[in-house]
Amino acid sequence: MIIRLATAADAAVVSELARRTFYDTFAATNDATDMALYLAGAYSIDIQTRELNDRDITTLLVEEGGTAIAYAMVRADHVPGCVTGPNPVELWRFYVDREWHGRGVAAALMDRVRIAARERGAKTLWLGVWERNDRARAFYAKCGFADAGEHIFLFGTDPQTDRVMVSSL
Repeated sequence: MIIRLATAADAAVVSELARRTFYDTFAATNDATDMALYLAGAYSIDIQTRELNDRDITTLLVEEGGTAIAYAMVRADHVPGCVTGPNPVELWRFYVDREWHGRGVAAALMDRVRIAARERGAKTLWLGVWERNDRARAFYAKCGFADAGEHIFLFGTDPQTDRVMVSSL
């Protein structure tokens, strides 16, 4: 398994992986129209290219045998008021292909996320996770994140509540 920084040349790969993992994670519990709206507005190749070229975003790509199996994005952006730790950055996206769940990929990727955040000068890492995503919330708690509050995540036309979780670096 290789974990590396993604570049703009990886935009199509990240776009496909992002769309697939997001769909696999949330399609069964959300409205199909909202899913289509969100996927179109978040994961196109053009959007991924812009994000991969953005200096405020670090994208880590995990590959096994030349195939992309997971990715994470760390970004400097707005910080919710409930995040009170010093020098915070957001773990914006963190997805592992379903086939690779339970095989240590997520733990290895989280270790690299923490390194990437520290390299950005962060001392606090925060994320938003859907309140109904029990598996992810449990994983983040296992990684040392604690619940700090909530914010709204607009999924298509559906405003959903995300729990904001925070970890010291």
